Amino acid sequence: SRNVIHQIRFLTVAPQREGSVKEERASDIQNGQTWQFDWALNKLDNSVRKTGRIPKSLLLKIFNEVCKTECPGSNQTLLLLRSCGDLLPEVLSPERTELAHMIWDKMKELGAVYDTSHYNALLKVYLQNEHKFSPTEFLARMEEANVQPNRVTYQRLIAAYCNEGDIEGASKILGFMKNKDLPITEAVFSSLVKGHARSGDMKSAENVLSVMRMAGVEPGPDTYLSLLNVYAEKGDANNIKKTLDEIEKSEGYLMDRMLMQVIFSLAKAGYPQYIEDIKERIKFERELIPDAMNLCLTLITHGFEDISFRILKSLNHLSRDNLDQGSFFLQHCVNRDMPVNKLKQFCDELKEAKMHSAPLQFVLRCALEANKSDLAIDVMKMMKAEGLPLRPHYSWPLLVAFQKEKNLKGIFEVLKVMHELGVELNAETYTDYVFKNFADSETAHEQLKKNDCLFETVGLFVAEIRYEAIHGRLNNVLSILSSASTPPIDVRQFRNSLIWGFKSSNDVQLWSKITELLYKDERYCLTPPGPTEAVGYFLYHLIDSMSDSEVQAKEERLRQYFHQLKKMNIVIPAALCSGICRLLDSYQVPELIKDARLLSHKKFLSTDNIPESAKSDVSALEKKLEKRKAENQPITDVLKQLIHALCVEENMQKALEVKAKYEPDMVVGGYAALINLCCRHDNVEEAMNLKEKVFPRNSPVALDTGKYVALVEVLAKHGRVEDAINILTEMKEKDVPISDRTVASFFRILNAAAIGGEVETVNRLHETIVNLGVAEAAVLHSPLITVHLEKDDMPAALEALISCYKKYGKILQLHNIYCKLIEKGDADLLQKVSDFISREYGDMMALYDLFFALLQTGKYKEARRVIETPGLRAHSGRLQWFAKKCILSNQMETLEHLVELTQNLFECDRDEMYYCLLQLCENNDDWRKAEAIWTKIQEENIVPREKTLTLLARIFEKNGQVVPFEVPKVRHEDTRSSSPPNVEEGKIRMLCKKNNAKEAYDVFLKMQRKNDFQHRSYDILIKALLMQDCLDEAINVKRIAETHIKGFTLNSAASSLLIISQVRRDYLKDAIAVLKGILDSGLLPSRLAVIALTQALAEKGDLKNMQALKTMLEDIIKSIGISASLMANAVALAY
Repeated sequence: SRNVIHQIRFLTVAPQREGSVKEERASDIQNGQTWQFDWALNKLDNSVRKTGRIPKSLLLKIFNEVCKTECPGSNQTLLLLRSCGDLLPEVLSPERTELAHMIWDKMKELGAVYDTSHYNALLKVYLQNEHKFSPTEFLARMEEANVQPNRVTYQRLIAAYCNEGDIEGASKILGFMKNKDLPITEAVFSSLVKGHARSGDMKSAENVLSVMRMAGVEPGPDTYLSLLNVYAEKGDANNIKKTLDEIEKSEGYLMDRMLMQVIFSLAKAGYPQYIEDIKERIKFERELIPDAMNLCLTLITHGFEDISFRILKSLNHLSRDNLDQGSFFLQHCVNRDMPVNKLKQFCDELKEAKMHSAPLQFVLRCALEANKSDLAIDVMKMMKAEGLPLRPHYSWPLLVAFQKEKNLKGIFEVLKVMHELGVELNAETYTDYVFKNFADSETAHEQLKKNDCLFETVGLFVAEIRYEAIHGRLNNVLSILSSASTPPIDVRQFRNSLIWGFKSSNDVQLWSKITELLYKDERYCLTPPGPTEAVGYFLYHLIDSMSDSEVQAKEERLRQYFHQLKKMNIVIPAALCSGICRLLDSYQVPELIKDARLLSHKKFLSTDNIPESAKSDVSALEKKLEKRKAENQPITDVLKQLIHALCVEENMQKALEVKAKYEPDMVVGGYAALINLCCRHDNVEEAMNLKEKVFPRNSPVALDTGKYVALVEVLAKHGRVEDAINILTEMKEKDVPISDRTVASFFRILNAAAIGGEVETVNRLHETIVNLGVAEAAVLHSPLITVHLEKDDMPAALEALISCYKKYGKILQLHNIYCKLIEKGDADLLQKVSDFISREYGDMMALYDLFFALLQTGKYKEARRVIETPGLRAHSGRLQWFAKKCILSNQMETLEHLVELTQNLFECDRDEMYYCLLQLCENNDDWRKAEAIWTKIQEENIVPREKTLTLLARIFEKNGQVVPFEVPKVRHEDTRSSSPPNVEEGKIRMLCKKNNAKEAYDVFLKMQRKNDFQHRSYDILIKALLMQDCLDEAINVKRIAETHIKGFTLNSAASSLLIISQVRRDYLKDAIAVLKGILDSGLLPSRLAVIALTQALAEKGDLKNMQALKTMLEDIIKSIGISASLMANAVALAY
C-alpha cells in the first residue's frame, strides 16, 4: 500500500511516526543557506533538457539574481530569453512575450551586449508565442544596433511572414538568402507549407514537398508536422489520416511528439471530436511521459482541461512503484484558479482510477504554497469530512502570512481552527510560528492562555526550552528542566538549541548544572544506551559546532567545565572522548586536550624517531667493503648497500660479480634487489636461480609484490608459463598484498600474450591471477576476448564475452566485437550479440552499442534508423564515452554525425555535444568548422554554457578571427572555504588540476601575500608536487605553510603521498616522522604508504625501526587493509 503520509508532506517537514524521536535540525537555528546562483542557473538548464519545460517561478528567481549581480553574462541572458517560449507551457503566450520584453530591456539596461544569437532567440520566442510583429522593423532594429543577421535570422523571419500567410514577404527574404548564397534548409520549406496554407492556397502548400525533393532536400519530421498542423487548423481529418498513413508507410513509424502537436492544433482550432483518433495512434510508453505532461499543461493553460485530463488518463498503465500520477495536473489546475467543484471532480476520478493515493492532500499543499487561503480551508474541511488526517504543519503557511502582518489575532484564530479540527500542535509550530511574535516564552504563555489557545503538551515544553536556549537564557532552561511539571523529553529534541545557548553564554556553572541534570535525570534520556552516550554526543556536537576562534576564546571556561563534569562523576565513551580530543587538536588548543581526557580513560601511545643508515655512492662503498673485509670486520650492511647502489645504476653484471665474490655475507634484501634487476634486464635464468636459492616456495619468507610481478612478466615473455603460474600460486599461498598497480601489471602481462594470439597462455595465466582474489578488476578479463579478436575468430570472441559476463558480471570489448561483425557483414552473430545485450541490460543499451558501432564503421544511414527508435532517451554517459573516443582518435566526420543524429534525442545535452565537436576543432586549429558549428548552435536554439563560449572564443582568437559574441569572464574554481581564493591562488589551483605542478610552484613563489593563501590551497599544491615527484619543492611549500598558518597540518592523502616520496628518496627517518604525525593527529595513512615504508626498512635491514613501526601500526593494520603477514615477512626480509 502507498505511504499516504509520504504523499501529503510538504514545505520542509515530514510528519513523524508515532513514538519516534525527531532530531532537531541545526538548520532550524542557523540562517538558511545563501542562494546559490550558479546552482540555480544549472538547475534551469537541466530542467529544460530533462523535462522540456521550466517553472515561471524559477525563471523569475534566476532573473532577479542576475539583476542583483548587475553584470549579466552573454549566455545567461541568452538562457533567460530562450526560456520565454514553449519552455513555459504553464503561462499564456502574451504573458510569455511580455516577460521576454521585460528581460530584454532590463538586461540591456544592465549593460548586456546583444549579438546575433540574442536576436535569433527573441525571434524564436516570437514564433513560439505567435506574437505579431513587423519583420522589416525587426531587421531595422538589428541594423541600428550594428548586428548582422545570419542564416538563422532569415529562416525565422520567413517563418514570421508565413505565420501571417504573407508569402510575398517570405519571398523577399528568400531572395536575400539566395543572393547571399545561403543554403535553403528544411526549416524554410516547413514555413512555406504553413504560409501557403494560411494564405488559403492548400494546393501550393501540399506542393512544397515536391519542390523540396526537386531541390535535393528530403522532407523530414518538421515538414510533415507543418503540413499536419495546417490540416488540423482546417479540421481536415481525412487528410490528416492520409498523411499519417503515408509517413508511417515511408518511415516505418510515427513520431509521438508529432502526434501530440496535432492534438494541440485540433484543440485550438475547435475540433476536439478528432482528437481521440490521433490519441489512439500514440504509443504511451514511459519515455513519452515528459512530452505528455507538457501537452497536458499546455492544454490546461489554454482552457482545455477536460482534453488534458483524457491525455493524463492515457498514462495510467505506466504507474510504477506505487508512485502517484497527476500531481502536476492538479497543481496547474490550482494555479489556474480552477473552481473547487471541478478540482474535487478530478480528485475523485484520479482516486477511483487508482492513479493518485492522496489527491485532496496534494491540492491542499498546492493551495498553501500558492497562498490561496480560502481554497486551503475548504480543502481541509473536505479532508476532515472524508476522515483524512490533518497535520500541524498544514497551518504553517497561514501562520507565516499573519506573522508577516504582525496580526496576533489571526495567529490565535488559526490555532483555534486547527484545535477544532483535532490537530495537536507540536514544538515546531510554537517555536517557529508562535513564540517569534513575543518577547519571550513567558509572555507567549500568558497571551496564549488569555486567548484560550494554551494546550499543554510535550511540544509546548520542547518549544519553550528551545526558545529560551536560542536566546541565551540558560537560567530559564535550567528552571524548565528542573520543574517537576516538565514531562519526559528526549535530549535530542532540543540538543542543537541547547548548544547554541551554551555558545552564547559564559556561565560555566549553568553549563555544568544543565549537563549534570541531563546526565542524572532519567526524564531526559529515554532511549538506550543511556546517559553516558547521550551526554557524550552532546559534548562532541558542542565542540564540533564551535570555530577555532571560539574554542580559543573560551579555552579557560571549557577547561573549568571539563573539571566540573569530572567532579560530578560524569563519564563519556572513549570513542567520543577521542573525537573531542581530535577536534581540540585541530583548533590548536593542545593544552585543553588533557582536560577533556579527564572524562574518559584512554592511553595514547608515542613512538621515538629512529635514525636511518647513511647513503653512499658505489665507489665509496666498494672501498669501505674491501677495507672491512681486510680488517676481518662484519661486511653485511655495507654489502647490502653496495648491491642496492649497483641496482640503482642498473649495473647487473657488476652486481652479480659482487654477489658471487661475497656470497657468504649476502642477506635476503640484497638477493631480492638482484632478482628485480635481472628481471629488468631479461635475465630470466639468473632471476629464477636466485629466487629458488633464497626464496624457495616452501620458505616462510616472501618477496615483495613488485618483484613477484617482475618474475611473472619475464617468465611469460619467455614462454615459461608453468613457472609463471607457480610464482602466482606462491603469491596466493604467502598472502602477498595486491594493489591497483599490481592489477595493472597483470593486465599488461595478459595483454601481451593476447596480442600474440596465445589463447592457452592467456587462459591459464588469467585463471591463476583471478584466484589471487582480483576477479572484480574488469580490466583483467579483457585479454580473454582480445586474443580471439587478434586471431579474427569472431564466434570464439563472442563466446568469451558471454563467458566473462556469466562468470564475472562484466561486459568487455563489446564495441570492438560489434564493429568487426558489422565490417564482416555477419548478421547472424550480430543478432546474437544484440539479443544477449538486450536480455541482460535492456533494449536501450543494445541500441546504443549498435548505434556507436554503425557510426564507427561509417554506416550513417543505418545509425539514423537506430537512434530514431521511438522512446529512446539520451544516455549522457554513453554519448560522452563515444564522443571522447572520437576526439582521441581525431574522427571529425564520425563525431559530426553523432552530433547531427542525436539532435532529436530526448534529454540529449546538445551544448555538451557541440562542446565535444569544438574540442576537436581546437585540436585541429579548424576555425572555419568552429564557425559553422556556432551557426548550428543558434539554429538549434541552444544556450551554450560559459565553457562552450570560452572555447569557441579561444579558437577564433587563436586564428585571428573576430569573436561574434561577448566572451564570458573567467571565473575561478569554487572552494569550500568561507572566502574565495585570490587571482593568483585560483591560477595555482587550476594549474595543479591540469598537472602543471611545477608551473604552479613558480607562481606560488612569486606571490607577495602568502598570508592570504588558504589551507586547502596549500594541500592541493603540495599534493600536486608530490604526484610529480617534486619532493624538495613540496617540502618547501609545507615549510612556508607552517610559517603562515598556525598549526598547519597536511591531510591524510597528502601526508601519505609525502611518505611515499620520502621513501623513494631514501629519507626514511623523515618518512617515519610524518607517519607518527599522521597517527598522533588521529588520521590514518594510506595502505600504499605503509607498505612502501615497511618494504624500504626491510630491504635496509633496519630491525630497530622495523620494530618501532610494528608498534606504531599495531592497532590500525586492519583499518587500512594490510595483511598481518606483511610485517612478519618484512622482519624476516630485514634479517
